Amino acid sequence: MLTRFLIGVVWGCLGLAVVNGDSLAASRLPEREEDCEILVVGGGLAGTATAYEALLAGRTVCLTEITDWLGGQVSAQGTAALDERPTQRSQLFYPRGYLELRQRIEAHYGTLNPGNCWVSESCFLPGDAAAILLQMLRDAAAEGSGELKWFPSTVVKDLAIDRVGRGEQIEGAIAIQHHPASGAPPLNAQTLSQTIEDWYRYDDSSQFEKTIIRFVPATQSKAQPQSPSIGRLKDELTSSPSPRWYVVDASETGELIALADVPYRLGIDARSHLDPSSSSETGDPYCTQGFTYPFAMAAMTTPQPHRLPAFYPRYASYYSYEKAHLADFDLVFSYRRIWSPRNTADPVTRGYITYIPAQPGDISMQNWTWGNDYRPGRAGDNLVYTRNQLLQQGQLNPGGWQGGLRTETLQRAEEQSIGFFYWLVAGTSDSQLGEGVKQLHPNFRYLTGLDSPMGTMHGLSKYPYIREGRRLIGRPGAGYPYGFGVREIDISRRNYRQDYYRKMLPPRLYRQLQIALAGLEAPAAIAGTRPLASITQRTRSSLYPDSVGIAHYAIDFHPCMTLSPPETPGNTERIGERRAEGQAYPFQIPLRAAIPQNIDNLLVAGKSIATSHIAAAAYRIHSFEWSVGAAVGTTAAFSLENAIAPYQLVQRLPSRNLQLEALQQQLRQNGNPTAFPDTSIFNQSWEDWR
Repeated sequence: MLTRFLIGVVWGCLGLAVVNGDSLAASRLPEREEDCEILVVGGGLAGTATAYEALLAGRTVCLTEITDWLGGQVSAQGTAALDERPTQRSQLFYPRGYLELRQRIEAHYGTLNPGNCWVSESCFLPGDAAAILLQMLRDAAAEGSGELKWFPSTVVKDLAIDRVGRGEQIEGAIAIQHHPASGAPPLNAQTLSQTIEDWYRYDDSSQFEKTIIRFVPATQSKAQPQSPSIGRLKDELTSSPSPRWYVVDASETGELIALADVPYRLGIDARSHLDPSSSSETGDPYCTQGFTYPFAMAAMTTPQPHRLPAFYPRYASYYSYEKAHLADFDLVFSYRRIWSPRNTADPVTRGYITYIPAQPGDISMQNWTWGNDYRPGRAGDNLVYTRNQLLQQGQLNPGGWQGGLRTETLQRAEEQSIGFFYWLVAGTSDSQLGEGVKQLHPNFRYLTGLDSPMGTMHGLSKYPYIREGRRLIGRPGAGYPYGFGVREIDISRRNYRQDYYRKMLPPRLYRQLQIALAGLEAPAAIAGTRPLASITQRTRSSLYPDSVGIAHYAIDFHPCMTLSPPETPGNTERIGERRAEGQAYPFQIPLRAAIPQNIDNLLVAGKSIATSHIAAAAYRIHSFEWSVGAAVGTTAAFSLENAIAPYQLVQRLPSRNLQLEALQQQLRQNGNPTAFPDTSIFNQSWEDWR
């Protein structure tokens, strides 16, 4: 069968036009071919962690990244402030690579918190994080005898997907790497919205020259199967050949799962007994969490000139400190302060918050809900296109992929973020707190330039901080007839016996909810031998026999807005979205959440694993991304070593699988925890984990 990849090559050879105005002339066939054992698409923390573990395992890793910086959240997306929970942080119970990152940050600055911020124990400069991570990968390659092939400023354009045995496999990928054209401005001179469409076109432009790269499986693996029992397992479960390589979607929005057209979800899930706090009875694919373009600003000794942006009036009615106890400029500035050359000021306490006011020379990164969060939620302005929208645009046709994002929404988010700085220093009104709250603060400068903290001429992050993109639907299995996924009740500490749930849910769903939370008393709940109200609800997260990683964070929402566009005066957050918000138990990362349907050699790392909209609000922070990336990198290397596909490790759960246990043991031996201390179905004592 002709795959999309092969069709694209045929069209290219014939010099025919491809959809969306793109063309692949014969001269634009791939100029380079790169072989890999593991192709990782996306150089954020999850992609970096995937590469880190695979390199330590001695594998050849091709790593692509849409920007020119490794690190995602901590670098190119500007959010260089580690989101961590107190108990996990106090015990330093993290994957080994994440711990190494923290140690290298501390060694680089002589302190873990060079910004002296109060949101985290570690706030730092994004460019430094990118450099530290690249050196970590080079050192991992040297230590493990692996090979790193690093491709910055590179996007994947097409995939070769073909039937292999009973399943499908990715046989190759076409990517486009861009470089500044002769006489054109350098990289990062223009905003993402001004350049992203160009990056996905094959043709050179006045701004960029392109190199077309074909990624293919390595011709010879570095290791052969060593366990006869694994070979017998393979013959028993499938007649498909074991994959020769693995492709990992570690992108920020789930690009490859969209391009490969495997089942996924987007936006709000329909209310059910598994997601009982959902704000929609039917679901809404257009309402994802808000995304943000961070920027950096510096405290100066004297007032600075501030020019009113032409677009400022469009967004002025949105900006706010949000809550009265946060209506303090110094508090907001120091919240994510990423650099402070001196700490001479006396601390100030406001409510439960203690901080050091801004001093000249301090640099702060801004990431504020009612500031530079952009929160679209309608079909006409959503950022991440749905499958139907992609089909209508032709982006799923051969050669048609353009990244799957709405450029106009990126542009408005860029404008809103720049406008937020002007509001901070020169604004006089507050959309949520009214008049008389916002004061002038002229002694601050918006930082721009390639040597600025964000590394861009315009001062915004190179890529927005994405809280939620496409979310995989895992393979069907026992207890998951419609596909595996982690849901709200798997992690939330919420009391589901509140009257709200009894009144909101139909009786059948309410009963299903109480049974699902019954824990060890589930048999009595199912049999109906005891009243549901007398059955003790479990007080821990769901435990998974295929857990390959850990994470802990609150279910933290930045909801979409009710009206379109989101900056509409008087707009409000989508009603009910924050109901699911709250504390979560320490939770696990099941391997099934990283395995898509249909394609046997595609794995998913990062925020696009199989979770619901509500669960995803906790499965998105820095240490989680590292943990899932470490798990996926180890799984890919393990699968190559033993000639077994990852789905074979989990397809018969909950039955015991010795190979799965061997993978989990390898993760733990390598310093990548698969469970929190004292995790057990009998342990219900998690109240002290904060």
